[in-house]
Amino acid sequence: METNQTLSAHIANLLKTDIASNYTAGQKLPSEKQLCEKFDVSRSVIREAISHLKSEGLVNAQQGRGVFVNEKGKQSSFKLETTQLNDPIGIAQILELLVAIEGAAARLAAARHNSEDLKKIKKALVSMEYAILHDRLGDEEDFQFHQAIVDATHNPHFIALNAYLEQHVRSLIRRARSNTAQYHDNLIQYVQKEHLAIYQAIEEKNPEKAAQAAETHLRNASKRLNTYIGG
Repeated sequence: METNQTLSAHIANLLKTDIASNYTAGQKLPSEKQLCEKFDVSRSVIREAISHLKSEGLVNAQQGRGVFVNEKGKQSSFKLETTQLNDPIGIAQILELLVAIEGAAARLAAARHNSEDLKKIKKALVSMEYAILHDRLGDEEDFQFHQAIVDATHNPHFIALNAYLEQHVRSLIRRARSNTAQYHDNLIQYVQKEHLAIYQAIEEKNPEKAAQAAETHLRNASKRLNTYIGG
C-alpha cells in the first residue's frame, strides 16, 4: 500500500510528464477537485504533488486563481533532495532549517502583522482545534497555520522560500501529527497549546516571544518524529 508521500510523488511525476507534453508557459492546471477526480486520490495527495512541482519551479500558485505553468527559464536551479521520512539524518537537516526559518518568520509576523493576517492565523488555529474535536489529523489546518504566519511577514522572499519548502513541511507535519495521534494521543492538546503560544505572542506583538515559541514548537515536533536537533 502506497503512503501519501510515495503516492504524491507518483502523481507529481505524472503531472510533470503531462506538463512537458501538453502545457505551455502561463497555462492553468486543472483545479484541485478535477485533479482529485482524475487520479482518484485525496486533496492532501494532490496538494503535496503540486508542492513537489512548485519546489522544482515548474508551477506557481496564484491565490484565488489557481496553479499556472512557469516559463522554463524560471524553473528553480536551487534544489533540496526529497527527504524520505525514514531517513533520520535528512529529517534532522530539514528540521534544523525549519527551526531557523519558522523562528524568523514568527518574529517578523509579530512585528509586522495586520488585522487581516491575525484573522487568518486565528482561523487556522481554530480549524486545528475543530479537527482534533472531530478525530481528524488536522495536517492541512496545521500547514495553513504556518503558511499564514509566513504570509504575515510581508516579505516576498520568505513567502517564496516557504513555497519551495512546502512539500517537506507538509510531509513533516503529517508525520509528526500521525506519530502524536498514534503513540502519544494524550499529547495532541499539548501540540495545540504550542500553536496557541505562537499565536498569542504574535497577537501581543512580541517578536522575541513569538520566535522562541515557534522554535520550541519545531524542536518538540522533532522529538515527536524521534529526531533530535543539536543546539
